[in-house]
Amino acid sequence: MIGIKVLILAIDRDDDFGKKAGVKGPVIGREKCLDAAIKLSLADPEDSDANVLYAAIKLYDELKRRRDFEDVEIALITGHPKVGLKSDTELARQLEEVLKVFPADGVIPVTDGAEDEQIFPIITSRIPIITTHRVVVKQSPGIETTWYIIVKYMKEMLGDPEVAKVVFGIPGLIVLLYGLSKIVGVWYPQSEKIVSTVISGTVLLIIGGLFFAKGFNIRFEGVITTIRRAIVEQFVVVLSFIAGLLVIISGMINAYLNLESYSLRLIGSYPGTSLLATLIYINAISGAIALGIAIMISGKILHSYLRRDYHIWYHISALLMTPALWITLDLTTRYALSIFTLSDIEAFQKLILGIFDIGIAVLVGAYLRGKVKGWMKVEDRGSAEKVPLEA
Repeated sequence: MIGIKVLILAIDRDDDFGKKAGVKGPVIGREKCLDAAIKLSLADPEDSDANVLYAAIKLYDELKRRRDFEDVEIALITGHPKVGLKSDTELARQLEEVLKVFPADGVIPVTDGAEDEQIFPIITSRIPIITTHRVVVKQSPGIETTWYIIVKYMKEMLGDPEVAKVVFGIPGLIVLLYGLSKIVGVWYPQSEKIVSTVISGTVLLIIGGLFFAKGFNIRFEGVITTIRRAIVEQFVVVLSFIAGLLVIISGMINAYLNLESYSLRLIGSYPGTSLLATLIYINAISGAIALGIAIMISGKILHSYLRRDYHIWYHISALLMTPALWITLDLTTRYALSIFTLSDIEAFQKLILGIFDIGIAVLVGAYLRGKVKGWMKVEDRGSAEKVPLEA
């Protein structure tokens, strides 16, 4: 006989005993542990934590019978459903409580896997571990049992719409699209390569979009609802945004198609490097960008006027600043291209014009802000409240 006191410790890190059976840890003593194991078995016969506690009780009985140690005790400690810092802190607290009742010299942890074994450093910081005991639940090797398990989990996945979309929806869509490409390839053999490339790109786009939405917790239903509400409540803004975006896109395409001729007019030669081409391209689209933004802001101004929105002064100021934006893009790109220096009279004139434009925008905004104080303050959600008049 070894003259030490040994604690047999069953560990339930995610607190299945508390969630499913209403058992609060720590549980100390053979009879209390057996009662806790029976409660969890009745609540969830498939939970492996009950088998862990049964195994701990069996080990306790064996050590008691063999009398290998001076004294043996059994205890169950439970963590928290939120596995991590919270559960490990709770396990450490319960272990201290058990050691106060039974001051053991060593401990034999009983677990059912690697997750529970992650708290071994917490245990060793308080009491030495003599040995460990891992419980592996045996499954029937028969085909019938295996088929039953597969069918059971398939039913669970089909019952959860979110899981079913990922497990069955994406593979089904991939098979459907590739099947469609094969059929098109039979009808139009010359287009098979193009169709296959389009199908592959579509599949990657769908999978990437789904992963992106899941990663950033974006719900497509919420996006569709937001778009529909924006079209209904802010139709003028949406229309002006589309018009402005089309102006910018058309300006970008036009600048790309006429980049060489624009470069000849701007610097007198073709762009020799990709950096020069990029700077010339930005200069070429600066007017389209400023015009497109101005159209977008104009729609916002019209929307604010129709709804008597107090913030109309802010949008008018922003509209008046768009020429300054165009001047800034034009000056910075021309300066980067070494077309002129900041001391040139043309650059100085444009700089003064931009500053004057900003000053006018600020003064007009300040003037209009006082004029529209009695208007309604329209919030994003569609609610409106009266802006109080100052005495």
